[in-house]
Amino acid sequence: MIDSHVNLHHESFAPDFDEVLSRAAEAGVHAMLTICDKMASLPAIEAISAPRANVWHSVGVHPHYADDHPDLTVAQLITASTNPKAIGIGETGLDFHYGYSSEAAQIAVFRTHIEAARETGLPLIVHTRQADELTATILEEEMGKGAFKILLHCYTSGLDLLRRGLDLGAYVSFSGIATFKNATDVREAARQVPLDRVLIETDCPYLAPIPMRGRRNEPAFLPHVSQFLADFYGLEASAFADLADRNFFALFDKAA
Repeated sequence: MIDSHVNLHHESFAPDFDEVLSRAAEAGVHAMLTICDKMASLPAIEAISAPRANVWHSVGVHPHYADDHPDLTVAQLITASTNPKAIGIGETGLDFHYGYSSEAAQIAVFRTHIEAARETGLPLIVHTRQADELTATILEEEMGKGAFKILLHCYTSGLDLLRRGLDLGAYVSFSGIATFKNATDVREAARQVPLDRVLIETDCPYLAPIPMRGRRNEPAFLPHVSQFLADFYGLEASAFADLADRNFFALFDKAA
């Protein structure tokens, strides 16, 4: 299994970082993509991926930190993405739930990432919360200017954004939220996604799946997500894990 979205630089992993990676390997997680949340984090993230053949990283600014990056340029993202271990742009997008950054700043930074994804050919890793309509509209507008690849990560949004994203060729990843008892909307979304565009993730240290809910999430918990979705789709566990791996490399082809 490949964990397509981890946050290995998070402070909660500092006390037992090596053990976290060992447990992941023992659980069958053979590779992972660790995500950039802000440009100041990038050196630490690069230091994690550089010596490890099975860890890649992304380059970008989470919408929570958009206000902190008013001068972010496409050129900065492109330069950072020349690192051989950088295989994605983001995570980026819109999050109007918490309002940690202004809507205007989030939109501007989102569009900057899209242009970088278009120019580099690297997938755009999209985070969206309570911003479905605007996220879809921006993706559609920008796709009209030139193609780019999209991953709708940790999908919890509505079916309209899902449909519009799929029409743009988006891949969709599901996290431990899919296992939550009340997450019927997430499972309904999962039902709509073509199997050749489904990815899996933990988004650790957040969102531990059942039966680990309430604990710090880590890559070793990915099998719970994978097994749940395999059962949901009526597939053997190994067949679904292989499918998700193939989808990962089809999207993140710089890692292939």
